[in-house]
Parts: sequence; structure tokens; C-alpha cells
Amino acid sequence: MSELQPSELSTPVLIALEQISVRIDDRDILKQIDFSIHEQEIVTLIGPNGAGKSTLIKVLLGILRPNAGQILSSRKLKFSYVPQKFNPSHSLPLRVKDLLDLESCPAAIKQEIIQDTGIAKLQDSKVQQLSGGERQRVLLARALLRQPDLLVLDEPMQGLDIQSEAELYDYVRSLPEKYRCAVLMVSHDLQWVMQGTQRVVCLNKHICCSGLPENIQQHPEYQAIFGTNRVFYQHHHDHCAHGDSATACQHDPRPHIHPEPEA
Repeated sequence: MSELQPSELSTPVLIALEQISVRIDDRDILKQIDFSIHEQEIVTLIGPNGAGKSTLIKVLLGILRPNAGQILSSRKLKFSYVPQKFNPSHSLPLRVKDLLDLESCPAAIKQEIIQDTGIAKLQDSKVQQLSGGERQRVLLARALLRQPDLLVLDEPMQGLDIQSEAELYDYVRSLPEKYRCAVLMVSHDLQWVMQGTQRVVCLNKHICCSGLPENIQQHPEYQAIFGTNRVFYQHHHDHCAHGDSATACQHDPRPHIHPEPEA
């Protein structure tokens, strides 16, 4: 990873990808990606199935080496990653405190994170027995124990009930100021995209568009992917977006871009 020189930074960029391309089995997965994250910024990554979102995260985290391009950073960075799914075997005797103890952290900071994430009473519980919301809080706490410069959240709200999701979203919003980290979230939740993030990046093997949440829906490439009527809005009633129309949806009133598994 190359180092960004201070003179090159007009704003405090934490990490930047320049002309990144990834080709696997003669298929272009990412093409000429220019992408950056600023210090203490919340960025949401959206895109259709097969857009390359998982691949972009792997490149960013240094898991996958690109075929072309370079990664620039202002300094040596610490990353934390919260996966979309975490299902350890039931035969593994893994308690919450065992999982947290895998990360070294000053005791005072550890206790603060445990209290902030609301998992103090869960420490003797087996990870496999936690509810979806509890498990996501534990994974988030473990990620924060690394005291990262960049926290990557891959669909962390998937499968959560509405109350758990709302509480977790509120907490995520507080992280840049509280822990001085940037947050990159992959999300299909339009309400989060509209209300919780500072910048939206739409990916479809290349960066289709990037900008403020309220502006991104007007971009032609966004509309080509999600439709001209698939727009961000603030939800007030018991409807959700299915296709291009709002229909009654009492089980889950949140607007979403409905995801499919991405290879």
C-alpha cells in the first residue's frame, strides 16, 4: 500500500483506490475504480447483485490483490470488518467473552464498548444462542475493540427486527465521533441510505455515481439500475417499496433495495 503525501490531500482522505481493476476467470469484476473514504466519514455502498461490492471490500481490506491500480493511505491503517453472516458451529464452546478476548484492548476502552453496545449481560452466553440483534452487537463490539481507523459493515442489519435495526443504526451513526473511525457500510436499506450516511457510492463493476444521498437518485445510471421510481424517501406509514410501487407491508415497513446473495 502506497502512502499519500500530505501535499496531495485537499481534504482528510483516509484511504483511496486509484484505477483499481480486478479480473477473475476472464471476467471483469471491477473496472478502473476510483474510490476514497475520508476520516470519520460514513459511506454507504450500494449496487445490484454481482456489482462487485464484496470484491471491492476485499481489495480495500488487502485480502485481494487487484490486477491494476494502487491503494493509497495517509498512514498505516487498522481495519475492522463485521461480516454479513457469522454462524459458528454449535459444537464449538464459544462464549461471548471468549470471542471478545480474542482482541487485545485497554480495559477501560473495552468496558466502555461493552456498555455502549449493550452486551454486558451477554458475556457468559454462547454465541450460537444469541438472537440476531444480540449477535450483531457482539460482532460490532469485537470490531471496535481493534480501535480501527476504518470499520467495514457488510449488511449488518440483515435479518434484524425493526427495533433492533433502529437501535443499531443509531449507534452506528455515533461511531465516527465517539471512536474517531470512518465507516463503510454495504446496505440495501434505503432509509439508512437516506438518513444515516454522508455519502452514497453506487457500484456496478465501475463507480456509476457517488454523492449526497438526496442527489444520487437523480443520476441516470442510478435510475438505469434501480428504476426512475425507485427513490429514497423518509418512511412514515405502513408501506414498503416492492418493485416500483409502494404496497401495504405490515411485516416490515422499511424501504429496501431487495438484495440477492453476491458471489
